[in-house]
Amino acid sequence: MTTLTAASNVSSDLSKPLPKGSSLWALGWKRLKRDRYAIVCALIVAFYFGIAFLSKMDLIASPWDIKVGDSYAPPSSESFKMWLGADIFGRSVMYKTIYGTRTAIGIGLVVTLLSIPIGVILGSIAGYFGGWLDELIVWFYTTLSSIPSILLLIAISYALGRGITAMYIALISTSWIGMARVMRGEFIKHKSREYVIAADSLGASHFSKIFKHILPNVSHFIILNFSMQFMGAIKSEVILTFLGVGVQGIPSWGNMIDDAKLELARGVWWQLTGATVAMFVIVLAFNILGDSLRDALDPKIK
Repeated sequence: MTTLTAASNVSSDLSKPLPKGSSLWALGWKRLKRDRYAIVCALIVAFYFGIAFLSKMDLIASPWDIKVGDSYAPPSSESFKMWLGADIFGRSVMYKTIYGTRTAIGIGLVVTLLSIPIGVILGSIAGYFGGWLDELIVWFYTTLSSIPSILLLIAISYALGRGITAMYIALISTSWIGMARVMRGEFIKHKSREYVIAADSLGASHFSKIFKHILPNVSHFIILNFSMQFMGAIKSEVILTFLGVGVQGIPSWGNMIDDAKLELARGVWWQLTGATVAMFVIVLAFNILGDSLRDALDPKIK
């Protein structure tokens, strides 16, 4: 009897109309606030962004390239700059790790903010219009994705010359593909739904149907892909820099790991630890936050 009563209460709650002013975003935010892990991860991501901003303003970890101790001086709690010891030139590994955070966040932001609009636009056009436009766009991103991504990134980096600008172009040229695929599939699904047909019967233009009707209903996918692409850009930068075709002349987690591979035989572990722990924490935070955002914003859940 109790089970039947509980079931009927749940059923009646689900049948109630949403409160006035409720939306997918409002309900998603309400769910997200209840997820303590998501809130902690959001604070961690915000902390990394704050560190990157302060470093960009030269308020911390500046200058990073001056000698602060002996060569390979071990970690010490006597001063902040020596918490992670010194490298072969006596430079602060803590400062290099912080500057590497600035490099990683900068690459993640630039690549994501430029690649997502490309993916959204191309995927929307392919899914909405279909026909030869769809075939052309699908052929283009299928051809790109058939090439191993790491080899394509290395080839583009070598062709453009090593450096951070070449890395931006290399990562942007491949990062939009996943977003385009998602948008194409969603637009194919949504363009035949009742609300789009109703808008069409009222004389809505293609622009209006794409940007005012369909896109707001699939915008949560953009948020989810933002977190995934941001994390992917950071990892790609580390891999490319470790392989010697990425960031040059400034600290990054990739070149810190590359320098540390020969230091472990000497018992110098602190440079590798600083870079890997810093990267691990932000990647883990983005992973958990991305999963929480998916659970909160996906209208099929709950």
